[in-house]
Amino acid sequence: MEAWIRARVTLALTLFALLFFVSRSSPPRQFVISNAERRIDLSSHIINVHLTLKVENTGTRPASEVVLALTPTEVDHLAMVDALAIKGKRKKTTSVHLEVKPTELPDAPPIDAKYFTIYLADPLNSGESTTLEVLYVFMHFLEPFPAEIAQSESQLVFYHDTALILSPYHIKQQTTFIKTPSTKVESFIRVEPTNRVGTEIKYGPYEDCPPYSISPIHVHFENNSPFAVVEELVQEIEISHWGNIQVTEHYTLVHAGARHKGVFSRVDYQSRQFSNGASSFRYLLARLPARVHSVYYRDEIGNISSSHLRTNSLKSELEIEPRYPLFGGWKATFVIGYGLPLQDFLFESSDDKRYLNFTFGCPLIGMVVDKLTIKVVLPEGSTDPSPVVPFPVEHRLEL
Repeated sequence: MEAWIRARVTLALTLFALLFFVSRSSPPRQFVISNAERRIDLSSHIINVHLTLKVENTGTRPASEVVLALTPTEVDHLAMVDALAIKGKRKKTTSVHLEVKPTELPDAPPIDAKYFTIYLADPLNSGESTTLEVLYVFMHFLEPFPAEIAQSESQLVFYHDTALILSPYHIKQQTTFIKTPSTKVESFIRVEPTNRVGTEIKYGPYEDCPPYSISPIHVHFENNSPFAVVEELVQEIEISHWGNIQVTEHYTLVHAGARHKGVFSRVDYQSRQFSNGASSFRYLLARLPARVHSVYYRDEIGNISSSHLRTNSLKSELEIEPRYPLFGGWKATFVIGYGLPLQDFLFESSDDKRYLNFTFGCPLIGMVVDKLTIKVVLPEGSTDPSPVVPFPVEHRLEL
């Protein structure tokens, strides 16, 4: 920090998990789902579920709230839920972002489920239908089995779900597609009709499913993608009067896959990396803002020279390599730092207030972050700082 700064104001924001404000609602009885298609991507340890619903209003009154149902296990691992309304046909389609909030259903049957309400932009009149696209993202959902593997073994995981989409509405027709990283599937439960072709397992179509129908399934398959988890990331953004922003990021990284057992042979790893230690990882990619400068990468021992920076006018990419490859259960701590031009991120409004526009999140690609703390260090003389983020966070001021 510059010598002229005698005191500093720090605005700290911490994101522990997905936080919601819960409302109370009841599913309109006049809704029927004429068609539902669910696509589950299991190619990495971050699970993306794309759900397409065609919703019909078969009642006599307009309705503007559509209720989604999830199991408590899914809610515990839920990182994000998003919804769009699709209008038009084929190439002339447009999408409208919709608000989604957790809700309680006092009149729901005694089934183990949690609920979310999608608020339509315009009420759906009697006899009308609309198409919704819902995205769920889950973390820490796959279960390594066996829980421990040797260096030469591939990683196998379990995925548990239901072949039928859990819903408070009657579903006339539904289909579920599950995509695995490879064709190496140890076992999976069939709920006829079930078909498997290559890396895709198809469940359905199923006809006329009553509300709250479920049919448990599991898939046991090979997944050697990096199970990289940042247990804690502390990102400090320091604003200088001298036209620079200094960013310092402290990482605690762990391989959250099947734990490594036995001894580690570097000779075998380097000579047969793709077949020996297939589930380990040694390279990470960080996407940094354009015009980044003064980049460094180090740990407790000192500077780590195994990094490569690629820049252009739109973005910068930093490829880093830890001091040692990470196997299941192994950890690494390191620091990434870089500078940015102040004028690219700090703006002044007509009311003489200054605004810092900075991306909230982790720059490492394909990473799960369990705890994220962002500290914005303001120059001396700053007053009344406040964060503006599109989701609830804990924040506090420090002097």
